[in-house]
Amino acid sequence: MINFTSSNWAAVIDTPETSYKRPTFGKSIQKLNRSIEDDRNHRKMTTLTPTPANSTSTPITHTLSTWLEELTPESIPVEVRERAKYLILDGLACALLGARLPWSVKAHDAITTIEGQGKCTVIGWNETLSPNAAALLNSTFLQGFDLDDIHVEAPIHTMSVILPAILAAAEQEHGGSTRPISGNDFITATVAGCETGPRVGYALGGTHMLTIGWHCGAIFGPAASAAAVSKLLNLPAAQIEDALGMACTQACGLMSAQFESMVKRMQHGFASRSGVLATYLAKQGFTGIKEIFDREYGGFLKMFSYGAETERKYYPEEVCKGLGEVWQTKKIKQKLHALCAVSHCTVDCIKDLQAMYPAKMGEWKKIVKIEAEMARAAMKKGGWAPEKPATATAAQMSIPYAVALQVLDGEIVPGQFAPGMLNREELWDVIRLVECREAKELDNTWAQRVKITFEDGEVVEKLLKAPKGVHPGVTNEEVLQKWRAVTKGVISEERQKKIEEVVLNLEEVEDVAGVLGELLRGETVNVLQ
Repeated sequence: MINFTSSNWAAVIDTPETSYKRPTFGKSIQKLNRSIEDDRNHRKMTTLTPTPANSTSTPITHTLSTWLEELTPESIPVEVRERAKYLILDGLACALLGARLPWSVKAHDAITTIEGQGKCTVIGWNETLSPNAAALLNSTFLQGFDLDDIHVEAPIHTMSVILPAILAAAEQEHGGSTRPISGNDFITATVAGCETGPRVGYALGGTHMLTIGWHCGAIFGPAASAAAVSKLLNLPAAQIEDALGMACTQACGLMSAQFESMVKRMQHGFASRSGVLATYLAKQGFTGIKEIFDREYGGFLKMFSYGAETERKYYPEEVCKGLGEVWQTKKIKQKLHALCAVSHCTVDCIKDLQAMYPAKMGEWKKIVKIEAEMARAAMKKGGWAPEKPATATAAQMSIPYAVALQVLDGEIVPGQFAPGMLNREELWDVIRLVECREAKELDNTWAQRVKITFEDGEVVEKLLKAPKGVHPGVTNEEVLQKWRAVTKGVISEERQKKIEEVVLNLEEVEDVAGVLGELLRGETVNVLQ
């Protein structure tokens, strides 16, 4: 059960796995290990060594574009449409929270200096910009506190890419010659993006992109944005293909941004903006790269798979595999800690140990070593210790820093990342005790193991298959709880209720831009002040 308060978003998690002490490994741990092994084998079969699905001569990119053109609200299962609304609500919570954070203010000031006014809302600022600039800034806000969603197998923060793009496009079209963008249009465009981005991710090996240093969501994201905006504007398949080609040629995102840079918060925004730009170019008849997912020389999949450590480099058949049957929207999960996703299982392991051994874990000064084992992708992404003094970006990206927060404070809350709290000396005392390492038996899973050794020689250990949010997932009701907790104090209660009502009844909204834009435009409060 998740218990939110106004200052604490961390979940109070009751997991069935049993904590244990070395050297005794009970049957429950052996059973969990077998479960993890089964998950890893299934993952390899379904995504890393797939059976080719595109056995015809039709180019993959054309097949995807045609499917997107033909996608209708009626062709999307009811539960997928419903889930999309809660993804939107969660994304808006993150954007409203992030709009006035210190790094968001710097981004806002820079972009508004060089961009002219337009029709598109800048969330939380009572301002409007051009669609490209609005998409970039709103995505930066949405990613601003690392609390946004993630696809569990082909990592991309979907709403950070899709939601700012389609909101900007809807407002750009508002008042034009065509009919207003309805709530049903908005939901369908959201699903189009949610289905496209992860499929491109699978085609590049999913989490493997992290291991070679790409910020994978920023690589998978341009196609997701282009697909969503193309669907929103009702483009035909040929122009969708142009938009995909032009979006993908703009893709980039370096994972080295996580160590100290504010630009990590903006890289999904580059992807969101790329899709908007590409789609409006395509709409005007500007031709893009055809067959972007099929071409060998200079093709998207071929080029971004250079440096891959796997025997197979890329998997083009994954782009269209299970279209309309396997819904990737269902695999997009909400985060419950304002931390990099790969640190969540480590934090949950420590939370469980704190619940099992409250007195022992309360004596953190008697800890001599904290060992955290994880999959290769998690190790490459988050298994590094930040340098002193840490920036907020580095703190949220580093597993050792997350460990220190949980060990010291017993929770993860926004105030811990305020300037005066970020570099407390006792945090560094704990960080120096943390050793992260790759465990091959955990590869291709979310599982992590934490072992803590004390001065008296006692060792406590915890293994979890996945963090809360991934397994089990966050329910729609829990998303609603998160929305209310995250936005409390950021916007007024009246505004909170109005946005909630609009989003959860989107099917009844005739003009999304006219209703939602106005509600999002009002100023917000910086919770780190």
